[in-house]
Order: sequence, then C-alpha cells, then structure tokens
Amino acid sequence: MAQTQANVDAGEIAKFDEMAHRWWDPQGEYRPLHEINPLRLDYIESRVGALEGLQVLDVGCGGGLLSEGLARRGAHVTGIDLGENALDVARMHLFESGLEVDYQLRSAEDMAVAKPGQFDVVTCMEMLEHVPDPGSVLTACAQLLKPGGHLVVATLNRTPKAFALAIVGAEYVLRWLPRGTHEYARFIRPSEMEAWMRAADLRMRDLMGLHYDPLARRYHLGPGVDVNYLAHAVRD
Repeated sequence: MAQTQANVDAGEIAKFDEMAHRWWDPQGEYRPLHEINPLRLDYIESRVGALEGLQVLDVGCGGGLLSEGLARRGAHVTGIDLGENALDVARMHLFESGLEVDYQLRSAEDMAVAKPGQFDVVTCMEMLEHVPDPGSVLTACAQLLKPGGHLVVATLNRTPKAFALAIVGAEYVLRWLPRGTHEYARFIRPSEMEAWMRAADLRMRDLMGLHYDPLARRYHLGPGVDVNYLAHAVRD
C-alpha cells in the first residue's frame, strides 16, 4: 500500500467523506455534478463511441454519479475511491438504481499493479486537482488501459478566471460548493496535463471546455478551456 499512502491527501479525503451522504441530492453541494453529468457522459461517448459492453474504470468515483451513468449506457463499470463513506453511499444507491457497479476501496496506483491493461476506458473526473501527484495518477491510468484504450479526464485550469469563477464565485458568492472545496495552486494547466500524459505514453486527442451560462442557468460544452475542461487521450 506504499503507493497509495504516497499519493493521497488525507485532508481531501476527509473533506469529501464528510459530505458523502449528500452525493445523490440534486439540490445539495453536489448539484453542479448532477447538472454536468449528462454532458460528461455525452463527451465520453463522442470520443470513445458506444459504451455498450466495454470495460470501464472510474477513478475517484466518489458516490457513484458518473459510474452509474456509465453503467446505464451499457458499460461494465468498476469504480475506485479512497473515501470509505463515499463508497458506502455509492453501494447503497445501487439498491435504488438496480444497476451493477463494482466499487473498490483502492487507489489508481494500486489498481494498476493488480489489473494492468484490463480496461477499454478509464475516466478520472474532478479528482486530479485533489491529489499531491496528478502525474502519478495519470501514469497509473495509462497502465490500466488496453493498448489503444481511452482516458477521459476533467479538471480546472490554473488561470485568474478559474480562480474568480470556481473559487470566489462558486464557493464564496453563490455558495454552490462548500468553502475550501478547491485549492487554486492545484489547478492544472492543459500544457501540464499534456506533458504528464506524454510521459505516460498517452497521446492527447482533444480538449473541450465546460462552460456555465448564468442567463440560461445551464452548462454546455464548447471551445475555450480557461476554467473547466475535459481532455481525451489514447494509450499508444
């Protein structure tokens, strides 16, 4: 378990475990995730193709919001996280949804040792900005993929605009997220993301921005990655 201990922030795990019981409340702290989840799923399918029958690993699955969405679209899904409370919530919600997801208390690094080259698709959404070494997670994700497999990640760009909107706006003004949810220094520039991917033998294929329209009160995908963005890469 040495790799797990080396790349986990106990404070971050505790912070999200404290809110775990509210994962499936669409009007609670995780409301933004509920609202963007269909967009994330559509983006994954637009890059990967139909998910039916594919082996998919959701890294940092939390309470299972994306994992269940992937399973609903026909994928065979494994979800891993280091938050025990979040995983308990994810497992309990399967009784309500009737879906099948294999949830495990594991880090990406440990999973890569146990099941290298086993997955067609690996997703890692809104998680890289919460670990000490994002490059280590991306390397593990690459190792978990079959040759030609797909990695889809989502994170926040380290720009003044992202600080203003994602921290000042979302956490302090609008109070969509609890204060302290994000740490600006851990936001990831696309150039940094691409360098880590390249070092892990991943080839970045696409970058897509995730935007919020305050007038329409809805999110949409489009050009521009100066705040939230998704990235798609393929294992060479």
